[in-house]
Amino acid sequence: MNIPKDLHYSSEHEWCRVEDDVAVIGITDFAQSELGDVVFLELPEVGAVTVAGEEFGTIEAVKAVAELFAPVSGEVVDVNGEVVDSPETVNDDPYGAGWMIRVKLSDTSELDGLLSSDTYEELIGVGGE
Repeated sequence: MNIPKDLHYSSEHEWCRVEDDVAVIGITDFAQSELGDVVFLELPEVGAVTVAGEEFGTIEAVKAVAELFAPVSGEVVDVNGEVVDSPETVNDDPYGAGWMIRVKLSDTSELDGLLSSDTYEELIGVGGE
């Protein structure tokens, strides 16, 4: 199970990578493996506002449909159109090309409430690599 050490994680299985004052957000390798083949994504438009812990979109896989929850609050400044057009990218590269949205952080202290890679590994019950 791939759980990069440099990311922040939510208990709802989203990750975020902070680049200056922008959080790049996607779902974890664990989440994509549990969902199975991703076939559809519904993501917000640029300019939408996310609220930490609240739904920002939907992911549909062959096995299930699930909500996507924002790990942080802020304004959506970019949406990955390539992943909308080719949702299987989420399965192939969840931490790279499979990113979903970029959010300009409105409260950086929210990052303190997210999980470290070690804590996320404990949550999903896998050992460290």
